[in-house]
Amino acid sequence: MIMDRIALILSIIGGLNWGLVGLFRFDLVAYLFGGQTATVSRVIYTLVGLAAIWCVSLLFRERLGENE
Repeated sequence: MIMDRIALILSIIGGLNWGLVGLFRFDLVAYLFGGQTATVSRVIYTLVGLAAIWCVSLLFRERLGENE
């Protein structure tokens, strides 16, 4: 499903950004889009958060063709 892939990509981007923040105190999203309070940065942070919530649903979905 395309939504799953988009959510996974955004979650990976968010995870990499948080890794940079944790290791180097460098927020790539804020750097690229004008600071943490810039509108574009806030939209990206919101999309990453929504993508993470969507990815939680992936944990509880049954896979097609999976036999238990």
